[in-house]
Amino acid sequence: MSPSGSTPDRVAGLGTVLRTAVHLRPRQAFAQLRHAFFGLPTPRRFSGLSLTQTIDRSASDFLSPPVHVKCHGATRIEMLGTAFELGEPIAWESEIGGPLFAYHLHQHEVLRLGDFPMRARGDFLRDWIRHHSAGVGWDPHPISLRLLCWGKLLTTPGLLEDDADLRDEILRSMASQAETLLHGLEVRLQANHLLSNLIALVFVGLLVEGPASANWRGQSEALLRELHRQIRPDGGHEERSPMYHALLLENLLDLLNLCRSESACVPAGLKEALVEITSRMLIALEVMTHADGRIALFGDSAFDVAASPESLRRYAERLEVSPPACSGSRQLVQTGYLRLQAGAFDLIASVAGPSPTHQPGHAHCDALAFELSAGGHRFVTDTGLFEYLPGPRRDLARGTSSHSTFAFDGAEQAEIWAAHRVGGRPAVGLTAWDERGSAEATCRGWSAAAPLHRRFYSVADRVVSILDQVEGACREIRFCLPIDPAWHVELDSKRAQATRSGMASVVEIELADRFEWTLERAYYYPTFGCEVERFVLAGMAAGSASDDWGEVTTRFRWFESPSRSDADSV
Repeated sequence: MSPSGSTPDRVAGLGTVLRTAVHLRPRQAFAQLRHAFFGLPTPRRFSGLSLTQTIDRSASDFLSPPVHVKCHGATRIEMLGTAFELGEPIAWESEIGGPLFAYHLHQHEVLRLGDFPMRARGDFLRDWIRHHSAGVGWDPHPISLRLLCWGKLLTTPGLLEDDADLRDEILRSMASQAETLLHGLEVRLQANHLLSNLIALVFVGLLVEGPASANWRGQSEALLRELHRQIRPDGGHEERSPMYHALLLENLLDLLNLCRSESACVPAGLKEALVEITSRMLIALEVMTHADGRIALFGDSAFDVAASPESLRRYAERLEVSPPACSGSRQLVQTGYLRLQAGAFDLIASVAGPSPTHQPGHAHCDALAFELSAGGHRFVTDTGLFEYLPGPRRDLARGTSSHSTFAFDGAEQAEIWAAHRVGGRPAVGLTAWDERGSAEATCRGWSAAAPLHRRFYSVADRVVSILDQVEGACREIRFCLPIDPAWHVELDSKRAQATRSGMASVVEIELADRFEWTLERAYYYPTFGCEVERFVLAGMAAGSASDDWGEVTTRFRWFESPSRSDADSV
C-alpha cells in the first residue's frame, strides 16, 4: 500500500532541470522566466461605456456541471470530494483542499446547479465581484472557465434574477476579467490552459458587446492556430489525457453553441472549423472510452470531472455535429492509443510517451500499459488520480509500477519529478497494427542503460494475449496487473481467477511464466480525493545479463459460467 500522507516537493538536480527545460519552446521559456521574476499581470478594471449582452439564450441547453460539483442549500458546497462552507463574506482565499480546489471554487460551476437557490446566486456573484479584487481567482485559468460559466448563467433562463443592476455588474466584471486574460495568456504553460484562455476570450467577445469586444473576438485566429497545433489529425488532444480531451471538447462545443445563437459577429470560418474539429475529437474520444461508457484513466484522468462521452455526443448532435458512429478495433496514430475489441473483451492501450514534448505535465509512466474490460465491465484498470499536490499519492499515480506494463530495476520509464514535471523521456512507438485485433508496440526507458520492451497485443472472442519481449540487460523486472475493485481475485501459482458479484461469468488469467506472482492489496484513485483498495497481481522476475531475455505471455480467458472453468473448453 502507498503511504496516505503528503511530503514536500523534492528538489530536482541540475541534470533533471536541464532535461526538462530543453524541450520548452523559445516563447514559452521566455514567458516562464518572466513569470518567475514578475508573476501574473495585475488585474485590469473596465471603466468604459455601458456594455450590452448580445445573446439572451443559447441555441441549445448547456450540459450540467460535472458530477463532483454539489451543493447543500445556499451555505455549503462540495467539489472534488471536499466540502466548503459559504460564509458572509465568502472566504475566497481559503486554502482548504489545496490549489486545485481553489481553482474550482473560483470557476463558480456550483451556481449552475438547478437546486442552488436563485437569490443565493446573485449574492454569491456580488460577493466575488466586490470582495475578490485580486488573488487566485484572477489567475488566467480560473478566469477562463469562470467566463464560460458566467456566460452560461446569463444565457440560461431561470438561473438569475431579473435584476438589471446585477447583470450590469456581471458584464462589467466579465469585461475586466477578459482584459486581464487578454494581457496574461498562459504562454508559459501552453497546452489546455492556453486553449481555454482563447476559447473564453472569443466566447465573451460573442456574448458581450463593448469597446474591446472586437479584440476579444479577434482572438479566434489565434484559437484556430492553436487548435491546429494541439488537436492532432486523428482527433486526439496533444496531452493524451482522456479527461482533459473531454473537458476541452465541451468548451469548444460551448463556443459553437454561441456561434449558432448569434451569427452576425461570428468571425468568418470559426463555426465551420469548430464543427470539423469537434467531430474529430468525438471520434477520438470513442477510442478512449470503455464499453461501460466511461473514459480510460490514462495520464491525468479521473471520473466525474469531465462530462461523459455519451452526454458530449448528444450535446454535439443538438449543435449539428454528428460524426459517424465507429465500432470494432481502431487506433489513434498521432495521439498514441489503440482499442482492440472482440467478443467479451475490450482493450485500450497507451502506445506513446509523455506528450507534448514542451508540456507533458499530465503524463504518467504508462507506455505500453493497457486497460481491459470483460463482459462490459472494467477489469484491468489504471491507478487513476487522487490529487495534484506533490507527495506519495501523486508519485504512486504517475509511477511505472502503477500501470500494467514492465518496470526495470526499480526505475521509471520517464524522469518524473515534482507534481507535473518530466525530465528524460522514453522512446515509444507503435510498430504494427491489424484492425482484426492485434498490434505491436515498443518502449525504451529514458535512462541510457534501459532495455527495450516489446509488447504484442491480441484480442479474440474469448482470449486476450499479451506477449512481452525484453531486449537488453537488466537485473529485475516488475509487472503488475491492477484489477478493478468490483472483482474478487484468487491466485494459484501461475493462474488466477476473477469473479464479480452478480455475474456468473469468470475471467481466468494465465500469468506470465518466469515471474513469481503474489496477490497484493493496493490503492486505486477513480476520482479526485477518492482512495479505494483493490487487488493487484504483482509479478517479479530476474532479468538477464545478455541481450536476449526471451518472451512471456499473459492470457485472459472468458468463461460464461463457473462450470466452464476448464481451459480446454475454449
